[in-house]
Amino acid sequence: MELQWPLILFTTLTAWACGVFGAQGVLALKGAGKKSQQLLAVVSCVLLAAGGIAVFFHLQHWERIFNGFGHITSGITQELIAIVAFVAVAVAYFAMARKSDDGGTLPKWMAWVAVAISVVLAAVCAHSYMMPARPAWDSVLEVLSIVGAACLLGPATCAVVLAAKGEDAGECGLPAVAGSAIGAVCTAAYAAFIQLSAGAFSQVGYYFDPTHPTKAVADAAATVGDQAPLLWLGAVVVGAVVPLVCCVMARKKGDAASWKLFGGVAVVAALVGAVCLRVAFYNVGLSVFMFY
Repeated sequence: MELQWPLILFTTLTAWACGVFGAQGVLALKGAGKKSQQLLAVVSCVLLAAGGIAVFFHLQHWERIFNGFGHITSGITQELIAIVAFVAVAVAYFAMARKSDDGGTLPKWMAWVAVAISVVLAAVCAHSYMMPARPAWDSVLEVLSIVGAACLLGPATCAVVLAAKGEDAGECGLPAVAGSAIGAVCTAAYAAFIQLSAGAFSQVGYYFDPTHPTKAVADAAATVGDQAPLLWLGAVVVGAVVPLVCCVMARKKGDAASWKLFGGVAVVAALVGAVCLRVAFYNVGLSVFMFY
């Protein structure tokens, strides 16, 4: 399948936005990062907007996008609903933070809503790609890979922002380590699923051209095998292990300089890994639609 760079950027930036907003919700629950709450809300919305702009480059006739919102079960409809809900919550979150006495104290319920809507949007965005006709995509692990990317990117980004603003970035220590660990597990699990997905094609009669019944249209095993460097070196080692190690080291040192350095490396590495995983995702998006 051809690489869909606008969608690769959309899913990656959306996961990043969800990660930032969810992580700042966790900080709000702890009463931490008060000076950065408003800025982080803006950052999450900017990331989401950038992803939304990227989507338009996927469309030949962007003005027809509303034709896709015809049914509630449509993936694009569900994404739109989740995005609108996310933006509404982010705006309310920003307003509450701005109106508070110190500019960053949020009600506990609003913090929980921020965490919840972040998880929902990441999951809905990923769920849109699940379809039986593409075996390598049709797994809950694909959904968890996007949620995992949010866990990798969000807390580390918040730590860098807090350190840059002169706040105690150590408050992000446990969320960053826990988030990167969760993200690493989700990434590795989906990478393993993709690597094993070649067998799914034989289970539905393999993928042959009906006019040439002995000639495969696509060599699923070779296609999946070619993704090994992207999956294991790019997505897992660079995109999952490196951020986890960086967050552990930053938490161990605990000072702002360490969070700026290691947190920044963690964010960049997680971004590279997320893109590598989505590139592999599209490369293995071989279809067996004729069986459905």
